[in-house]
Amino acid sequence: MPWFVYIVRCADETLYTGVSTDVDRRAKAHSAGRGAKYTRSRSPVTVVYREPCPDKSAALRREGEIKKLTRKEKLALLETQSGA
Repeated sequence: MPWFVYIVRCADETLYTGVSTDVDRRAKAHSAGRGAKYTRSRSPVTVVYREPCPDKSAALRREGEIKKLTRKEKLALLETQSGA
């Protein structure tokens, strides 16, 4: 099963980055308050970016790279992918 790195836009317009094998299921968990602690008070969330990775290790590395980006850089990344 492929791994994905994903970005969700929270209700307060902040961005959260994570990894999962099932992005849609994970987004539902975030919106229901069962996801990351960060998103619990910021739901509902909307998936705005997803990127396939060959394995969990690659997904975690890419997540780290994305988390180091500034908000402006993350928004530019979102523009590169339409229809997340």
